Amino acid sequence: MVTTISARVWKCRSLIMVAVIAFALFGSISCTTSSSNGSSSSEKEYVVTLERSNFSDFISKHKFIVVEFYAPWCGHCKKLAPEYEKAAKILNENDPPVILAKVDANEEKNKPLASEYEIKGFPTIKILRYGGSVVQDYKGPRDADGIVTYLKKQSGPASVEIKSVDDAAALIDGKKVVIVGVFPEFSGEQFENFTTLAERLRSDYEFGHTHNAEYLPHGDTSVTGPVIRLFKPFDELFVDFKVFDVDGLVKLVEESSIPTVTLFNKDPTNHPFVIKFFNSPNSKAMLFLNFSSELIDTFKSKYHEVAEQYKGKGISFLIGDVEASQGAFQFFGLKDDQVPLVIIQTNDGGKYLKPNVEPDHIAPWVKQFEDGSLQPHRKSEPIPVVNNEPVKVVVADSFQDMVFNSRKNVLLEFYAPWCGHCKKLAPILDEIAVSFENDSDVTIAKIDATANDIPRETFDVKGYPTLYFISASGKVLRYEGGRTKDSFISFIQKNRDKYTEQSSVKEEL
Repeated sequence: MVTTISARVWKCRSLIMVAVIAFALFGSISCTTSSSNGSSSSEKEYVVTLERSNFSDFISKHKFIVVEFYAPWCGHCKKLAPEYEKAAKILNENDPPVILAKVDANEEKNKPLASEYEIKGFPTIKILRYGGSVVQDYKGPRDADGIVTYLKKQSGPASVEIKSVDDAAALIDGKKVVIVGVFPEFSGEQFENFTTLAERLRSDYEFGHTHNAEYLPHGDTSVTGPVIRLFKPFDELFVDFKVFDVDGLVKLVEESSIPTVTLFNKDPTNHPFVIKFFNSPNSKAMLFLNFSSELIDTFKSKYHEVAEQYKGKGISFLIGDVEASQGAFQFFGLKDDQVPLVIIQTNDGGKYLKPNVEPDHIAPWVKQFEDGSLQPHRKSEPIPVVNNEPVKVVVADSFQDMVFNSRKNVLLEFYAPWCGHCKKLAPILDEIAVSFENDSDVTIAKIDATANDIPRETFDVKGYPTLYFISASGKVLRYEGGRTKDSFISFIQKNRDKYTEQSSVKEEL
């Protein structure tokens, strides 16, 4: 990949952080970079092993099948393997049986499959329906019992008939979003559209249908339909829809299933709503504070007022307990002494921070954001006072000067402190840096990509280590070569050049 540094260098076209922060909040991140995943038992294996050569043929023969894409080196995959196998054994006895399969996505021959199914991390589990014509993400638990329960529901009817108050109580438990259709007859275009909606959204919600609204816990019990009633454990508790266009219903359901203020704490029943919050296309306002604070009720009241004011205006709101939100603090580079704080994250990568906020300061600060008068916040480690090691340390606040405006040829490693591959590469980079120590036109550098914001429009960093070469004239090359000293030196010598006035970079921070 070759590109030229532009004035848009600190802006992101797409926000890959959305998925990352959701996982960061939960403290569970899938493996994304480079033991067997299978059972070590000599007993029969119930998980079917698939590869590119037999995948399509096998999938085409099944109305419902579950496929795990894994990598043998992935710790999360190893942890899942015995649970997945146990679930496969139990589901093999189901009527009809539910087939669980796996694909080693790390094998070269299977990488086209991983690309086709957009596998970004491991393990990723997909539900394939109707011979593979419908593909959905698995969104259930990762333990055997949870997998079995979730897949039994997913393999059955998309919507269950409610025939009594007890049926309704079993489905609508006050902890999740449930959609129920009330119909005088279970036939006709409107009912067919409802079942289509249920099929499309069944991995996210549970669905029911009934002739009698008297069975339902909330709403007008006299309606005979057709009407679709969405039950939720927040805000007004239910909402009725009389729109039966499928696309319109999908939009209404998605909009209604996000709380006015999403709550993040240690209660796992809130986690699905947190995920929806981060998957929303809106800008995201997050208030973090200590939930044991004496001012918690005042903060909640003021924050909810602001959220109501901006409902439907492109901003979603979340309130998080500091104790449960350390993953978010690490991701954003926040500190406990900044609490209570509000941060707004936009879909172009911008972040805006208000530390030590008071309840009455929230509304005017959000208005400033809307007016465009706030300066964005950038996460950065401190610029090192001493930076005399062979491999130079770059941070977000020194990136422009050390990389873009240095007039040098820079080999830059994006690393993570916990990454084993990065640790293995470190002494090799030290040797390369020593080799160029007397060459004033070459710099070997590194940046902790977990502790510093990086210009993702220019640098595509999805795993660690990722290496780029930025020439003195401003060309950017992703390094894809060998990880030996000679390979790196040969690449640098081949691609190095000289700074000229015509290749100078405009600075925009």
